[in-house]
Amino acid sequence: MKASLLGKKALVCGSTQGIGFAVAKELALMGADIVLLARNEEGLISAKNELQVELGQHHAYLVADFSDSNNLKKVISQYISNGNIINILINNTGGPKGGAIKDASIDEFLSAFNQHLICNHILAQALYPGMIESGYGRIINIISTSVKQPLPNLGVSNTIRGAVANWSKTLANELGQYGITVNNVLPGATNTARLQSIASVKANQTNETIQEVFDEMATEVPMKRIAQPEEIAKAVAFLVSPAASYINGVNLPVDGGRTKSL
Repeated sequence: MKASLLGKKALVCGSTQGIGFAVAKELALMGADIVLLARNEEGLISAKNELQVELGQHHAYLVADFSDSNNLKKVISQYISNGNIINILINNTGGPKGGAIKDASIDEFLSAFNQHLICNHILAQALYPGMIESGYGRIINIISTSVKQPLPNLGVSNTIRGAVANWSKTLANELGQYGITVNNVLPGATNTARLQSIASVKANQTNETIQEVFDEMATEVPMKRIAQPEEIAKAVAFLVSPAASYINGVNLPVDGGRTKSL
């Protein structure tokens, strides 16, 4: 199976921690040059220093905040104007805060729509011409299993994630003719800072420990455990590799079988 990414450049969003950082490390191991993107420059520098360079990779970073889509557009436009071509785009950003949809404010929907769909679109629109020019293109959106099965107490997230999934499928249909694939990876419960935060809130509400909350989450998974970020990253790595050249427009759950639908 051809899995090398030597000579390819990948932009990985939200890449200072969690799934984004795990993806950046995995793609670097495969030989890709990584461009990290996040809002925390100190975290970006630290993450960049941990990426493998033994195959001659050259890594870089961009500072941008997905809460400011105009700034993101300016940052990526400047990068492209300097002659840089990105072959692989990993759209990934933290999910909206939890809560029942009946209690959600209009501003919560607008903010989440901007951070997830609009920012994804800005990046894809800026980068796909370079993918066409280079003859290699992969776009992966890290979303959630909620696009197949809405999750309790995540009303805004369920709504916006579904919009991103449909945007992605439409984009896959349009870009497939150029050999560019667009796919969604849907993590289940994964041991990240976000899940730790969610577990902490629940633990305070139920007078449990965070580990007890994690153990309860694991009972919902056929494999009886939650995922590690590296396991999500390996699925992403396959989809961006040459081996996945004919996989396009799919939602791939990486959730240990928790999602009940096919």
